[in-house]
Amino acid sequence: MGCTTILIGKNASYDGSTIIARTEDSPNGVFKPKKFIVVEPKDQPRHYKAVSSKFEIKLPDNPMRYTSVPNAIYEIEGTWGQSGFNEVNVSMSATETITSNPRVLGADPLVKDGFGEEDMYTIVLPYIKTAREGVERLGKLLKEYGTYEYNAVAFSDENEIWWLETIGGHHWIARKVPDDCYVTAPNQFGLDYFEFDNEDEFMCSEDLQEFIKKHNLDLNFDGESFNPRYAFGSQRDSDRVYNTPRAWYMQKVLNPEIEQSPISFFIPWCRKPYRKIAIEDIKYVLSSHYQFTEFDPLDPANDEFDKRTFRTIGINRHSHLGILQARPNGNKLSSCLEWITFSSMPYTAPAPFFTQVSKTPEYFSNTTKEITTDSVYWTNRIIAAIADAHFKLCEPDIDTFIQNVMAYGYKVIGEVDSLGDKVTQADLEKANQKMADYYKEQNQILLDKVLYIVSNRMHNRFQLSD
Repeated sequence: MGCTTILIGKNASYDGSTIIARTEDSPNGVFKPKKFIVVEPKDQPRHYKAVSSKFEIKLPDNPMRYTSVPNAIYEIEGTWGQSGFNEVNVSMSATETITSNPRVLGADPLVKDGFGEEDMYTIVLPYIKTAREGVERLGKLLKEYGTYEYNAVAFSDENEIWWLETIGGHHWIARKVPDDCYVTAPNQFGLDYFEFDNEDEFMCSEDLQEFIKKHNLDLNFDGESFNPRYAFGSQRDSDRVYNTPRAWYMQKVLNPEIEQSPISFFIPWCRKPYRKIAIEDIKYVLSSHYQFTEFDPLDPANDEFDKRTFRTIGINRHSHLGILQARPNGNKLSSCLEWITFSSMPYTAPAPFFTQVSKTPEYFSNTTKEITTDSVYWTNRIIAAIADAHFKLCEPDIDTFIQNVMAYGYKVIGEVDSLGDKVTQADLEKANQKMADYYKEQNQILLDKVLYIVSNRMHNRFQLSD
């Protein structure tokens, strides 16, 4: 899976929120319909069985309610829950596929019948009460069952964010995101600093130091601080075209004063931004196609070779975007928001939904394999496919759509916040429905506009008419 993640510490965000965000991207040539739902405890399996592997596990009998963004036809493909909050306002985003190297995989091979991205969300989020507990539970599962792939996972609560990266089949390493920093993660092992004697901010497999020493994994010279990226990560040519350019561009936007190369292996895991980061900034970087560079594939003025040099962040095979925002507003019922949208990010906008609810709006939850404009997933896919060939002509209307949707989202949030302690779950569900109705209305307007623009550019057009 080619996904892109950004994490925002609470002192780096515009309102003191912890924010974790990720695009879920399908493999090349694959498009996976998604939906946004609530999973009640009664619907959570007590015995979980994977589809992609032979992995199965008996789960605790006390799951919490949680939101989820599973595959719409998960009976065939597996669940792939991806992102959301549980009922005690802990969030999880799973997963960011990362990289490894032969030394690690030789020392701790991947486990064919272990678990992976399909499973992690479902077997972890319903059972954790803090972000740190998420790291601990996933770490224990990795030790016992192992994984068949290398992944990174984000956990957050209102106080902190944790980032865990797997190492081989059974090992792992994790770091708390500094409160005043953001993190960029583009499908590559990222952690570049670690302290084994600081359990408040760093966690790992209990035998990791012994594992490193036994297999000569530490590539730092004696006396230097330990760099996990050198030990467990990769420096391949494919990283320079598929991974590092995405970190480069996100940091170019959020730290424009710093010069870096898109093919550098020294782009830091985290940085302090030049100013506080808002939701629209996150949307922008996770939709980006390297605007105002020679590598922008949507700029007709760019050379065709340059346009295809690097993989962009905003790509055709996005499945969904989840921006998970835990706000410090003091109200446990209304503090958490899941900004969400589906399909290719340059052509759409995320909308905020309150997560302590028992249901989600039908427009976002009714996705099936049947193509219909009554589904936000399919409407977004249609708009993106139509607009792509004439992006510059459609861009003004797309920008208006993004502005309208996100502005209305902030308005709905403000209306709910004005209720203070009097807010109820019914109020949240009403606000979510209001947001979905507006989104559908604006989506239909955008579809009408791009269809008109592109229809007038068809190759069989002729200017003379009756």
